[in-house]
Amino acid sequence: MLYQQVLDLLKSEISPDEYQRYIRHLRYDEKASSSDMLVFLVPNQLLVRWIQTKYANKIAHIYESLTGKSPTVVIQYHSSRQDVNNPVTKPSATTPKTVSTLLNTSYTFENFVVGSSNQLAFAAARSAAKSPGQQYNPLFIYGGSGLGKTHLMQAIGNYAISRGFTVIYTTSEQFLNDFLYNVRNQTMDRFRQKYRQCDFLLIDDIQFLSNKEQTQEEFFHTFNELYNLKKQIVLSSDKPPKKIAGFEERLTSRFEWGLMADVQPPGLETKISIIKKKCEMDNIHLDDEVIHYIAIHMEDNIREIESAIIYLNAHANLLSRKITIDFATEVMKDLIKDRAVDITLDDIIRVIARELNIKPSDIKSKKRSRPIVEARRIGIYLAKTLTPENKMKDLAEFFGLKDHTAVSHAMKTINKLLKTDENFKIKVEALKSKITSAKSVSGEMK
Repeated sequence: MLYQQVLDLLKSEISPDEYQRYIRHLRYDEKASSSDMLVFLVPNQLLVRWIQTKYANKIAHIYESLTGKSPTVVIQYHSSRQDVNNPVTKPSATTPKTVSTLLNTSYTFENFVVGSSNQLAFAAARSAAKSPGQQYNPLFIYGGSGLGKTHLMQAIGNYAISRGFTVIYTTSEQFLNDFLYNVRNQTMDRFRQKYRQCDFLLIDDIQFLSNKEQTQEEFFHTFNELYNLKKQIVLSSDKPPKKIAGFEERLTSRFEWGLMADVQPPGLETKISIIKKKCEMDNIHLDDEVIHYIAIHMEDNIREIESAIIYLNAHANLLSRKITIDFATEVMKDLIKDRAVDITLDDIIRVIARELNIKPSDIKSKKRSRPIVEARRIGIYLAKTLTPENKMKDLAEFFGLKDHTAVSHAMKTINKLLKTDENFKIKVEALKSKITSAKSVSGEMK
């Protein structure tokens, strides 16, 4: 069964002592589980807290790597006198589905890798956590999926809890379900008490309240009360407030009262740092060549990168193999998107010029400054690699060189640098990845 595969993979990632002490006690509750929620039962409350804190996120990552779905993992207590196969009463029509909103304790500021793509959001999040309700209220964090918004929000929550504050962290979907349940049961006083008497209200993916007029009305009043009491509000979305359709203008304007901080896709150096941090946290050993391979060839979604590392390590443990570059290439071939597309010489020059901040015309000129010569040589190398249909004389003509011997000389120089200069190799591979990914996504260079 799938859940057993997940536990077997988890067993391969942790020590035998950890497995015997904690994980072997898990019992899967099939009736209470669903495609987006995995429920496991354990025989005492201490195990509930420990496994939820230390292992739930690992279980979710492994499940996602196998299925592509990111579940909520819930660890529940059951008495040994209960029937293990049917220990929990299924939710009735009047009982809301239990969804864990526990903060993941591994999401801290110390574990967040800061780079130029997320520096502002990180600084703002830390400031909001340390000085709630003051300078950055509300804090609105936006950016694409899997770039670290949830990590920053939960880091705020974990820091606030460590200082004794009351924190409500929830997704917009959970907020909506909670609202509808209390409306149906005429218990809105309970709902308002929960959301309006906290020190920090953190709502992830606020865009999913789009066109939910009643819920927006309630959130509007909740926002106003918390703001007037100088309680900290933190929201996240995939886009800035003005670009979210289906929201009342009065709410959109309030989202902009504090600070809006965007999280951009990480650069290559940040991706490498993220991979190293993940390996350090999970005690996974990858050499630099494998780390660079993952950073260059995986897309920018950090959750997908982390899942790929778990997937790779699990395969190595199950097969008793060392993670070499050849092993990583073989195991990850299905995780890395096929980028075989028709690339032109102009496509190559356009990306190199943009990334190295050099005019395309300069790359094809006879100018001899060091940056231009390097860009020209990289262009020749990538043209030879990505457009094998072009002969040496074609490349010489395109790059404005005297003849094919100049192309041959450039290739020899580049190949020597690739063998002796690791940083140069990373730069070239990153440019190659940008060329192929841009072409495969849009069919033409951006």
